[in-house]
Amino acid sequence: MKISKCTRFVVIVGTVLGGANGAQGQTLEEKKATIAFLRGLQSADGGFLPAPASAGEVAAKPSLRATSAGLRALKYFGGEVPDKKSAGQFVAQCFDETTGGFRDHPAAKTKPEVSTTAVGLMAVVELKLPANAYMDTGVRYMSESARTFEEIRMAAAGLEAVGKHLPATERWLQEIAKMRNADGTFGKDDGVVRATGSAAAAILRLGGKLENRDKIVQNLKNGQRPDGGYGASRVEGTATSDLETSYRVIRSLKMLKEKPADVAKCKAFIARCRNKDGGYSVAPGQRSSVSATYFAGIILHWLDE
Repeated sequence: MKISKCTRFVVIVGTVLGGANGAQGQTLEEKKATIAFLRGLQSADGGFLPAPASAGEVAAKPSLRATSAGLRALKYFGGEVPDKKSAGQFVAQCFDETTGGFRDHPAAKTKPEVSTTAVGLMAVVELKLPANAYMDTGVRYMSESARTFEEIRMAAAGLEAVGKHLPATERWLQEIAKMRNADGTFGKDDGVVRATGSAAAAILRLGGKLENRDKIVQNLKNGQRPDGGYGASRVEGTATSDLETSYRVIRSLKMLKEKPADVAKCKAFIARCRNKDGGYSVAPGQRSSVSATYFAGIILHWLDE
């Protein structure tokens, strides 16, 4: 069958435009809806809500974690923060001058944590707040406080955001090395992929060297599930993929200059996490949240680079 020049032109243009619309795994209208979903989560005090409230449900309080995720999600989906000034004020009020860390909410009675301090520094960077007011004390707080792997992982992310390297990183790298399997991977049984993705990203962020890089890449690529994403260990009761685990794994692949074995399937999984309200849920069929929407935005950004 002969194809006319006109038909060939339509096919080529359609392919190009389709690629443009699919660059973030969304149509233009879907992207607008996602931006509207995120913008709608900013509260009157400047902070972002973790998720919209369902009918008859009392809305959760805005938090620093949700605010940091909302700011970064808007960046990856191409949106603007509705009220940047009040967002900056909310972040500043979460800072604890006594410890140098950040609380999750200005009125929180709990002490700052490594995780909230890390996301607080990320929010400072996103909002272009005066770095000298928070950076040195926040970095020192993380250096002195990070002990567990999750604390070290978050501290590494915070350090990367502010472009700092600390003497403490050597101690942290030694702690991570204690978790390593003989073949260079991390974790056990069906949890190896998530644990390896988490540890590899932390090591690379801290400026460390991966043992048996090829084995790690192979493990991460082979760990992609039939639904296209990555999931936590089935031993923990999770048989399907989720965006949070997918983020950890694809973050490592990105830093290793690699991609999932099947990028199209991965995008399809992310699309199934999208809800009618424009937001994304951590797994298909669940409620939309700001954190899941951030995971979707940054993963799609990495897949298209």
